[in-house]
Amino acid sequence: MDLETRTYQNHVKTFLELQKESWRTVLTLAYQSLGVVYGDLSTSPLYVYKSTFAEDIVHTETNEEIYGVLSFVFWTLTLVPLLKYVFIVLKADDNGEGGTFALYSLLCRHAKLNPLPSFQLADEELSTYNKDINTHAPTTFGAKVKSTLERYRVLQRFLLVLALIGASMVIGDGILTPAISVFSAVSGVELSLGKEHHKYVEVPVACIILVALFSLQHYGTHRVGFLFAPVVVTWLLCISAIGIYNIIHWNPYVYRALSPYYMYKFLKKTQTRGWMSLGGILLCITGSEAMFADLGHFSQLSIKIAFTSIVYPSLILAYMGQAAYLSRHHVMESDNQIGFYVSVPEKLRWPVLVIAVLAAVVGSQAIITGTFSIIKQCSALGCFPRVKILHTSSTIHGQIYIPEINWTLMLLCLAVTIGFRDTRRMGNAAGLAIITVMLVTTCLMSLVIVLCWHQSVSLAICFVIFFGTIEALYFSASLIKFLEGAWVPIAMAFIFMILMCIWHYGSLKKYEFDVQNKVSVDWLLSLGPSLGIVRVRGIGVIHTELVSGIPAIFSHFVTNLPAFHQVLVFVCVKFVPTPHVRHEERFLVGYIGPREYRVYRCIVRYGYRDAHKDDSQFEDDLVCNIAEFIQMGNTGLNSNAADLKNFEDITVVGTASTHVPGVQLREDEEVKSDSVGTTELREIHPLQITKAKKRVKFVISETTKIDRGAHEELRELMEAREAGIAYILGHYYVQAKQGSSLFRKIVINYGYEFLRRNSRPLTYALTVPRASTLEVGMVYHI
Repeated sequence: MDLETRTYQNHVKTFLELQKESWRTVLTLAYQSLGVVYGDLSTSPLYVYKSTFAEDIVHTETNEEIYGVLSFVFWTLTLVPLLKYVFIVLKADDNGEGGTFALYSLLCRHAKLNPLPSFQLADEELSTYNKDINTHAPTTFGAKVKSTLERYRVLQRFLLVLALIGASMVIGDGILTPAISVFSAVSGVELSLGKEHHKYVEVPVACIILVALFSLQHYGTHRVGFLFAPVVVTWLLCISAIGIYNIIHWNPYVYRALSPYYMYKFLKKTQTRGWMSLGGILLCITGSEAMFADLGHFSQLSIKIAFTSIVYPSLILAYMGQAAYLSRHHVMESDNQIGFYVSVPEKLRWPVLVIAVLAAVVGSQAIITGTFSIIKQCSALGCFPRVKILHTSSTIHGQIYIPEINWTLMLLCLAVTIGFRDTRRMGNAAGLAIITVMLVTTCLMSLVIVLCWHQSVSLAICFVIFFGTIEALYFSASLIKFLEGAWVPIAMAFIFMILMCIWHYGSLKKYEFDVQNKVSVDWLLSLGPSLGIVRVRGIGVIHTELVSGIPAIFSHFVTNLPAFHQVLVFVCVKFVPTPHVRHEERFLVGYIGPREYRVYRCIVRYGYRDAHKDDSQFEDDLVCNIAEFIQMGNTGLNSNAADLKNFEDITVVGTASTHVPGVQLREDEEVKSDSVGTTELREIHPLQITKAKKRVKFVISETTKIDRGAHEELRELMEAREAGIAYILGHYYVQAKQGSSLFRKIVINYGYEFLRRNSRPLTYALTVPRASTLEVGMVYHI
């Protein structure tokens, strides 16, 4: 019994230690999320009251206006960030990822909307693709919705446009939020420098901070990210402490204003003016979408803990404290002084100003990084021109930098700051962008509830009616301020929408042209094993967007050059509607034609959040996967010409790092005869490379049995790898075909062609070394 008792105690101790470690990890993530997720939301007290009382309503001695605004702020924070996002939307993750495109990706997989033209049935076998996907019963409403979406192309395009509207507004938010956050933080100098001088200081100081913020983006947030959480925590403790002080000192009974009855009194007294002022109240939930968009960096539990335990109570105390102060101060020197800093004790204003500026910079940094992320997702799904994407951290997921977008955001942000020069119009613009993204999320979530969660349609309708009504009310209040700043996000979204739609349409038509003009396999067979020309040493990697068939650039190349490489690899780098693809599922390898042709097809699949590898590692993985495919012994493909149509079979092959007993690349510092053991690994052929005192070897495990043909094929592949790799890419010019309408000619000949010429070349997207690149020019008539 003692032994059993001791064993049981050891099990309990081990379980408690694991549970303690798990909670430690969750709490650490919750702490870190404060700096990344809640920087924008936590700085909203800087400008909410100031924007609300800027023009439409007046703070009177009855306090009905300030109590009504406080009630609206409290219930808006409770219903939207807390109820909608924390308890509902966070559960709609796409394999741990969140955001507008995560919802769209979920719908694409469940309803098979297939937004990418290169979609294959093999993609549905990905482990991250079919997660928790169950089929609907044929008679359910969800099955009818699914079949309707799959049947009508118009509905699929509508969903895509809806997702692009959300993405465009996120980009607009990335321009407006840094402007209003930094400008509102700097506006605290008004109370210290006086009314005559502050206007000459606020705008220049805000612009200097914004230029410094965008100029430091290329260093990556991981270098200063350890400061984010302490800054936000300090700011939250600061505003909550000031709020408690104001409540106790000025109005301990301000908590009564949390009753929804004061919202009724507010609207009854102010009527139309009160409804128009809701655009300023809306700013209290700015940054709420970040809880869902940044879900991939943290976990649901950590984000929930951080919001419910720290962020939510701190914000409520801050707003209550401001309301308590204003309820006892009705005579202001200027309308601008109803802002945040007027409720801060005079001795603390300068320290609070410094902390507020730092918090505003942190909040702006989070939305800028989120803008980079959404543009990367749009580009991966073929809805945005190719841009230069730099991964600033090799260890922290999602840390990227896009130079073109960064400087564009900076110029537009400076233009907004200099052009508006006040938080009222900035608030009108930012509010419309924020509420539009939330409306898009609400619409997509209603479909997720039915199609992905398999819940009743009544639940989805209740979700849309409840949250949609709240958000539609705020949306109408923001839209009515169109001429007072709200036109800015609409104009920006319109420009980005036009850009993305033109690029998506042109890319889709170009792919359709490739499919219609691809070369038949019969033409390849007629050339014979040598392909009718001299086969030179080396590997020729031909990039194509086709997942089957032979691209037209191959025949165009063969007819103009008398020689080709001894090993040909048709590589298709494509994205799938899932955030990540596991390394062991990334490569699909197969033959094109009989084995003796030495022609292979390799499809490389990435998720919309995956990072591309550099050129040397990509080459190693590519060759290793082909070697792995060869040594697997696909003897069924060595048939006669009559069975040629079956040669397009594709096999999933993992990367070199995931197959230890398989074919590997090994790089040694110096050449030694006994560098590879004969008991476990057997050297096939040494590959000399240009680096001094280094060699690369292909090795396979001793236990692996391969036939003579496969052994010869491996040897030839290794010889070709030793000779070098050349990349053959298509350099295309796009024109509208004859008989096209005037609108189509404008879109293709001017819009898409302009974007294509000014986007990053395909060599960059593939991380291809330019010294090894050949381009084949072609004209596409689409």
